Amino acid sequence: MNNKFCAPLVAIMLIGFNSLAIGALPAMVDEQAVPTLAPLIEKVSPAVVNIAVMGQAGPTHPLCRDPFFSQFPQCQDREFQGGGSGVIVDADKGYILTNHHVVERADRIRITLLDKRTLEATVLGTDPLSDIAVLKVEPKDLHELPIADSSAARVGDFVVAIGNPFGLQHTVTSGIVSALGRSGLNAENYEDFIQTDAAINMGNSGGALINLKGELLGINSAIISNSGGSVGIGFAIPSNMARNVMNQILEHGEVRRGLLGVSVQSIDPDLAENLGLETTGGALVSQVMPDSAAERAGIEPGDVVLAIDGETITDAASLRLRVGMHGAGESVKILLLRDGEKMTVKASLGEASAGPVSAQDMHPGLEGASFQTVNTSSPDYDGVPGVLVSDVEQGSPAFANGLRSNDLILRVNRQRVGSTEELADAAREASSLLLQLRRGERSIVLVVR
Repeated sequence: MNNKFCAPLVAIMLIGFNSLAIGALPAMVDEQAVPTLAPLIEKVSPAVVNIAVMGQAGPTHPLCRDPFFSQFPQCQDREFQGGGSGVIVDADKGYILTNHHVVERADRIRITLLDKRTLEATVLGTDPLSDIAVLKVEPKDLHELPIADSSAARVGDFVVAIGNPFGLQHTVTSGIVSALGRSGLNAENYEDFIQTDAAINMGNSGGALINLKGELLGINSAIISNSGGSVGIGFAIPSNMARNVMNQILEHGEVRRGLLGVSVQSIDPDLAENLGLETTGGALVSQVMPDSAAERAGIEPGDVVLAIDGETITDAASLRLRVGMHGAGESVKILLLRDGEKMTVKASLGEASAGPVSAQDMHPGLEGASFQTVNTSSPDYDGVPGVLVSDVEQGSPAFANGLRSNDLILRVNRQRVGSTEELADAAREASSLLLQLRRGERSIVLVVR
């Protein structure tokens, strides 16, 4: 799997879990009862599968864009192989849950079951922002895992992880739930991880994190490690989030996330004191977008969002997550605090924009960059609508023109842009672009030719 996130000494790795078991199912040894999870593991293991992927990987070096260098072998597409784990969640229909990063760019996917059968799988849909993918195989003599209600999980619960680390099929490890609601591994993603100390290693991505009832509690996704091996800090996507994403993929072929249409910020003690609030929980509404779901529901600047459909909002990030886990068009109940009084409003959510968009059809000077509409509820952007430069390839035209990752584009040719669609419309017809952007605390103007 990939080292996607790196700190100076620590890498956060997308690799899925392998975990074992601590429990107390009675077995007799020398007429003495001893703890064992063997009956549980025997029951659930047939629902965990090995995933092998094959595909073509294109060249990444910027010189390969040049027609001269493109002829060299180093600039030709090459075959790649990878692997991970998956969980059968519907035996009658052959549906399998795994990670998006396991099957990303795969041309062929082969599933190996516990009984050594191999099946070809097709991708029904993936969602990069939650790192969930749904596969389908021929539904013949399959076993499935029931899906748990992950909202009932508690820190300290025993859990078991099953997967295929380093190609060692159906490895089992054990641990506890170390923490809930973890986020921050990737600021652009929707994250609400279950943290566990169950051992997780390469190849466990997409595998099962189960509770002692034999239910799927999470899809193993990432670890923090400086070596690639487990150090006891692993993360699983909660089953409720995975089920929500799967249902949308099965219904629409994609995930259509809801959009409330507000800019919000987290409430620290100083802000709470200045506003006369008795709580640092919730998210303070600083701006309501015109003709948005929030405006139609009667939400006003200065309101504090306390809960959505009964789920507590702790800060700006949790509001983005809770709204994003609802589908576009869904109606939600929002608990607000306004002038010291609590009130409830109903909102019919709009549809959020998709993930990163390539510059391929926008403007030649932007080639090599990817863009994403910022979520204005994120405190990172102070409620300012704009377009985030999510990635810039070294040596690309966009790089040569001065664009850098995490730049926030505010205007193109003096025209305000608040979405990737508006950026594309403004850039497509222009021979040169005057970009006004924000880089950290600085305002910068770039000319793109």
